[in-house]
Amino acid sequence: MLGSVSEAEDAVQEAWLHVRRADTHEVVNPRGWLTTVVARVCLDFLRTRNSRREESEDLQGVSRLENVPAASDPEQESLMADSVGVALLVVLDALSPPERIAFVLHDMFSLSFDDIGPIVGRTSTATRQLASRARRRVHGAALSPDADLSRQRELVAAFHAAARGGDLDALLAVLDPDVVARTDARVLPAGATREVRGAASVARQATLASARARFTQLALIDGQVGLVIAPGGRLVSVLRFTVEGGRVVAIESIFDPERLRRLEVTVFPG
Repeated sequence: MLGSVSEAEDAVQEAWLHVRRADTHEVVNPRGWLTTVVARVCLDFLRTRNSRREESEDLQGVSRLENVPAASDPEQESLMADSVGVALLVVLDALSPPERIAFVLHDMFSLSFDDIGPIVGRTSTATRQLASRARRRVHGAALSPDADLSRQRELVAAFHAAARGGDLDALLAVLDPDVVARTDARVLPAGATREVRGAASVARQATLASARARFTQLALIDGQVGLVIAPGGRLVSVLRFTVEGGRVVAIESIFDPERLRRLEVTVFPG
């Protein structure tokens, strides 16, 4: 539900404190009751996480594409991503907290919508709709084998490999001479440039971001091949590519949490 080892440990501790303070003599189903307690704690954690993320971006901004927040415990977060699956964690992080809780409790732990409804503060029918919407986003569209997507994937993969290796010539080979790279205006500090134009300038910027490559994966983003940046499986930004004439003509970097939640993201396996 949280996709973070440290937050999961905190949630268990918080749930234990609730249990110690509660009168459990009349609890008929301890397992179900504890599941409800833990799920509500996780829901609070997710809401607080979203609030902190938005406040942090409002106050500090993200100055450049290469800035990626470090995981609190990189080794543990990496193990979590490996065991649960980076693709699942990335998509779960794009869901709203109620969608995430409804999907995990129903599809992974087989709780009924009648039991989940009170946890997320919805009716059984509304909770079913939350889980259904989350399920569609988690499973995503089938990875189409058509020629256009295959060519897009080749170009984006080449861009990713060249950026990771700091290979300026290889980047110039996939970029259109007049390529434009744009970044969310709201995450940039005052006076920062939102657009970078020209293959040479965009390529130089991409090589500066090579350190984030281990957090980056190819994905379908609203049906088009792009890149997701997800340290510890937590989605922090995406790069959307526009391809024309066999070259990349535009790159859009999205950091805004609200925009990220609206995207349909399906991470390529491997």
